[in-house]
Amino acid sequence: MSLLPITLACGPYDRTRALADGRVKVAGADLRYLTLDPEEIFFRMVTHGEFDVSEMSLATYLITRDQARDNGGGAGAPFVAIPVFPSRMFRHTSVYVNRDRLPGTDGDPAATAGALTGATVGLAEYQLTANVWIRGILAEHYGVPLESVRYRTGGLNSPGRHEKIAISLPPSIDIAPIPPGRTLSDMLAAGEIDALYSPRAPRSFATGTGSVRRLFADTRAEEYERAVATMGADYWSYGLEPNRHVLSTFARYAASQHLIGQAPDPAGLFAPETGEEFVI
Repeated sequence: MSLLPITLACGPYDRTRALADGRVKVAGADLRYLTLDPEEIFFRMVTHGEFDVSEMSLATYLITRDQARDNGGGAGAPFVAIPVFPSRMFRHTSVYVNRDRLPGTDGDPAATAGALTGATVGLAEYQLTANVWIRGILAEHYGVPLESVRYRTGGLNSPGRHEKIAISLPPSIDIAPIPPGRTLSDMLAAGEIDALYSPRAPRSFATGTGSVRRLFADTRAEEYERAVATMGADYWSYGLEPNRHVLSTFARYAASQHLIGQAPDPAGLFAPETGEEFVI
């Protein structure tokens, strides 16, 4: 019997390494695992549908699903998801500031985050999953309303980046692209923007010199101090039920940030056959 050829594009994660090196086989399939960065995977999958299976931005998945529904039903959605989450992070580490523009108060996390109100913030893309989490966390837990920040979009370390798919935002969201040929990293270092929400560290921070720092001085205390107490021992769990609250929260954030029309029930986000299994 010939095996079904399947191409899987995914990041270089420890939890998927056994698929990548062939120690774990997919029954009936000849699996080709392509190790790529998430930005390349998402762009190639969304724009050209190049892979049979891929890691996918949760935000982009919700947007494409919502747009398909608006255009005549969810059956036309380009992707079908399964409740497997290969990449998960807390996002307090992903907020960077120019210390000369937003000196903040490192001893008080709420006051530090509050300095963002009225700031100009750079984003590679408004729709990035990491940025949905950051805006939601800052609004819900630190009192930084969505509309209190001016957003400027563009490439992080190279110029020319744009949204993977078109999004429609209300006039209350002040958002515009940065000038051609410029990067968010350089603009943050120069003080032309006050802050940056980014899942990747900007080059101007990675050098370890200059005025770019993280917003939260002690990100570990903000992210991990009570992780087990809050989320349980298996806080990187898979499947629907252990992640229902996380998915509901993210969907609520995405709706409140005008990326989707209405927060969906998490149970409807995944292929129906993943919600139950046979019993002997």
